[in-house]
Amino acid sequence: MLTIRIKNLRLRTYIGFNDEERRKRQDVVINIRFDYQADRAADSDDVAHAVNYRTITKQIIALVEGNSFLLLEKLTAEVLELVMRQPEIRFAEVEIDKPHALRFSDSVSARLSASRDTPD
Repeated sequence: MLTIRIKNLRLRTYIGFNDEERRKRQDVVINIRFDYQADRAADSDDVAHAVNYRTITKQIIALVEGNSFLLLEKLTAEVLELVMRQPEIRFAEVEIDKPHALRFSDSVSARLSASRDTPD
């Protein structure tokens, strides 16, 4: 298994449920880790056999910036679901930080993971 990490993807979205949060976009920082069997991609050096993390990132940007969310939990779940749509991905973990969500804290984060059975 090969692990791909997308680190500190900084986006802006409407997140939260109080009036101020609903009126202006806030920063979120997204970290994603996913595993897939990359033997064919590594042996062939052919992008056709690889998971295209650029495409996944563009889809995440569209999802996050094009929607609004009441809860950090919902945003995290939707990003994880998007990543797991790639059938080659065996395991994924998504952590999303909402900087300055609490006074005296750098951020609040939510983390979810999912896996699927490896094929026989």
